[in-house]
Amino acid sequence: MIFLGIDPGTSGSIASLNEHGEVMDVIRNKETLATQRDWITYGSQIRLCAIERVGAMPGQGVSSTFKFGRSFGQLEGLIVGLAIPHEFVTPQKWQQAMGCRSKGDKNVTKAAAQRLWPSRKIVHAEADALLLAEWARRTWHERNGRAT
Repeated sequence: MIFLGIDPGTSGSIASLNEHGEVMDVIRNKETLATQRDWITYGSQIRLCAIERVGAMPGQGVSSTFKFGRSFGQLEGLIVGLAIPHEFVTPQKWQQAMGCRSKGDKNVTKAAAQRLWPSRKIVHAEADALLLAEWARRTWHERNGRAT
């Protein structure tokens, strides 16, 4: 069983965890869409993909907003096109469940990810994606009556 987490921002990532919560891999959103598609080779093994539901931020420029929206739409299309079970989750919901309400401070989520995976050097660009994948793993197990 595989679980994915997607932080859709242009500086975000896609992370994959196995059934036990071990990090399998992380790919940055800077990669091409074709590379991202080829990276997601787990097919029917993917039980749930958590995609962060975010929107434009106040004060964000038109160009940045357009780039973000394009990135989000491409990733959503990729997941839908590959028929991967997915769920959109707000930052407030997944951060509450993961015990790391950041209120915009990326250091909070980075620290939470570092606690979960102490042997891995966590960087800002992958922390949210990893935590989203863990949220997906826990959510799937909870809904299916399995212990995490």
